[in-house]
Parts: sequence; structure tokens; C-alpha cells
Amino acid sequence: MRSRYSAYALQCQDPGMGEYLLATWHASTAPGEMEPNPFVRWTGLEVQHSASSTDAGVVEFTARFKENGRAGQMHETSRFVREEGRWYYVDGVVGEDR
Repeated sequence: MRSRYSAYALQCQDPGMGEYLLATWHASTAPGEMEPNPFVRWTGLEVQHSASSTDAGVVEFTARFKENGRAGQMHETSRFVREEGRWYYVDGVVGEDR
């Protein structure tokens, strides 16, 4: 989770981060491509809860950002699966609080 947040935060500076995000997204739900949003600057991550079993996990977090100079935050509960020893993001339920 933290590495995916970092990739989002660095995506506008390093286009390779979009490739990393796609590589860590489960093939069944991954978008075809990633376009960075140049108006969003990610400013912090707080993980509220995480749990995992052998091959499934969940992470609840709040990510802070600035968009066009206005502060906001996004709350999400994300699902992950482990395949062949690697974790992949599947999907999440988002509640955005600006």
C-alpha cells in the first residue's frame, strides 16, 4: 500500500511510476493505462487498519492531497490478493472528503 501511494505521489515527476502502479494492479481490474493528474499533489498517508490472511488482504487508509492549492483527503478501503508471492491491488471502496 505504501509503495503504491508513493508511486501516485511521484507519478507526475517520474512517468515510470504509472507503469509500477499498473504492474501492482491485479490483471482482472487494472485500467489499460495511467494518466497522472498534474493538478493533484499528494501530501500524506495514514493507514488506519490493515489485515491479511494467506492470500487476501485489506487496507483502510486516508490520503491527503492538494488540488489547485486546496487541501483535501481521500478515504479508501482497498482489497489486495497475493499471487505467486506478490501482492496486487484489486479494488477499493472510496469515500472522498474534500
